[in-house]
Amino acid sequence: MAIVYDKLMALEVPPAEQSYGPKDCILYALGIGLGHDPMNEDELAFVYEKNLKVLPTMGTVLGHPGFWARERDTGIDWVRIVNGEQGITLHRPLAAKGTLVGRMRIIEVIDKGPGKGALVLSERKVTDKATGEAVATVTQTTFCRGDGGFGGPPRQAPEPHPIPSRAPDAVCDLATRPEAALIYRLSGDLNPLHIDPAVAKQAGYPRPIMHGLGNFGVAGHAVLRSFCGYDPGKLVAFACRFSAPVFPGETLRTEMWRDGKIVSFRARVVERDAIAINNGRAELRA
Repeated sequence: MAIVYDKLMALEVPPAEQSYGPKDCILYALGIGLGHDPMNEDELAFVYEKNLKVLPTMGTVLGHPGFWARERDTGIDWVRIVNGEQGITLHRPLAAKGTLVGRMRIIEVIDKGPGKGALVLSERKVTDKATGEAVATVTQTTFCRGDGGFGGPPRQAPEPHPIPSRAPDAVCDLATRPEAALIYRLSGDLNPLHIDPAVAKQAGYPRPIMHGLGNFGVAGHAVLRSFCGYDPGKLVAFACRFSAPVFPGETLRTEMWRDGKIVSFRARVVERDAIAINNGRAELRA
């Protein structure tokens, strides 16, 4: 199998309808790591159905098309794919329950060359089924490590958001649990890379790794705590690039720079001093 540019660009992924409720919101928050301290009332609001708040980054798992790279005829070596970049723009705060529809389309495929992999850029529009109202726009760049050299037309990858050179304005350390990936996958990402040691070794990792979107949520938690006072309505958009794997149980240190309503960020694994998330950009509501 190999990627065929025109065929992959024309790939049709059926709309994904999803009904969710408080249990799903709580499960997502637990997978991200909220609730470590049962006496922390700020975090409790996201894991307790009483006056439940919803993490903004949960929008990335709503109306999700599933493991389309494996389940459809894409030509992609799905065992070797990882999430390269992720973004979400929230058109309204997420409700604690509802029925949403996600419509995904591939917007570009970039051949990085033989041995260098390929990038698949996709976009998902998430709307309320009952009203048709826009809820979120989710963007993703899938890094297909085993698919470079398929001969696609020349394309330039988008430039990443720059990180300021000054010292960060805020730093937030958040530990992940050893079983974090086992919990997070129940929010919809069932890629065996995150649970099956044999698949992880086949992909080149010594053991299962944390979901990129799980790390995305941890960094989102850091921004929500540091600059939003745990008010989900204050976070409008959130995006980043994934630069290194995180193993469940490690600690993510998110470094943040605020310039007006824009927060630039990156996150490093404390135990290995490895930058796992880079070129992050969050937009706050004025």
